[in-house]
Amino acid sequence: MFEKLKYHFLLHCIIFIWGFTGILGKLIHLESVYIVWWRVLIAVTGLFIYLRLKKWDFSVPSKKHLAAILLVGCIVGAHWMTFYYSIQISTASLGILCLSTTTLHVTWLEPLLMKRKFLPIEFVFGLIIIFALIYVSGDFSSDDYLAMSIGLLSAFFAALFAVANARLVESVPSATITNLEMLSAFAVVSVVMYAQDLMDERLFQMTWSDFWWLLFLGLVCTSFAFLVVVDLVKRLGAFTVSLSINLEPIYTILLAIAILNENELLSNRFYIGAAVIVGVVALNAVIKYRMKAKNTDVFIEN
Repeated sequence: MFEKLKYHFLLHCIIFIWGFTGILGKLIHLESVYIVWWRVLIAVTGLFIYLRLKKWDFSVPSKKHLAAILLVGCIVGAHWMTFYYSIQISTASLGILCLSTTTLHVTWLEPLLMKRKFLPIEFVFGLIIIFALIYVSGDFSSDDYLAMSIGLLSAFFAALFAVANARLVESVPSATITNLEMLSAFAVVSVVMYAQDLMDERLFQMTWSDFWWLLFLGLVCTSFAFLVVVDLVKRLGAFTVSLSINLEPIYTILLAIAILNENELLSNRFYIGAAVIVGVVALNAVIKYRMKAKNTDVFIEN
């Protein structure tokens, strides 16, 4: 029993760390695309070195699998760029709230891409989330509306690569997928920066605080967190891990209040709407748990 509690505690430490990634978008004084570039470079370097020391085999079954992984990596890069941009033009709380709608996108992407049966309850949950977002946006500024639109696009990208990875992991080891996807994400972010004439000295104009936060973001929040979660999935089960990850928006909002004083920037409407959205996400997870218990074929690991 103590062993299980230890692993559960470690899991929530990782989720807390992930909740911190949104805060870093405010603490690091670089443009969002620079943050993503450094995050992916540091993460893929750290992960590659670790896996090489472990003598990891990076081979994939076919060129088709390799092409699919690299394409998904481009989507990962797009997700991170839009996520941090939405945070920088508004608040970390709003960015992570939009990201919590990833589950909504999964509900219609999975039936399309995974040939899974569509569930009416998921459509109802989706409508509730949409109305909650409309309620939250009642007193938004123009920048907040833009941030919400970009944040929802980021959530779509997150759902797309999550569903795609669910298929890829059936035939390719997850560590190989992650390493190749981060390489691809690094490439696409670099191309975007080059196209926008951002590959210049500004990339290196950072404070020591920015430097240490970037190391924390790349090594701890990305490489280390991934390796630990892979091990925890084996010990606790995929559903337990995915259910717990739904707490990430709560951690981020609490951190944003404590560190960034965002409670002074956000109205009661935001917190009411946020509570509804997080509640729907949690209820969705509980319903999927009951479906799994009944051995149905419609369970999704979010």
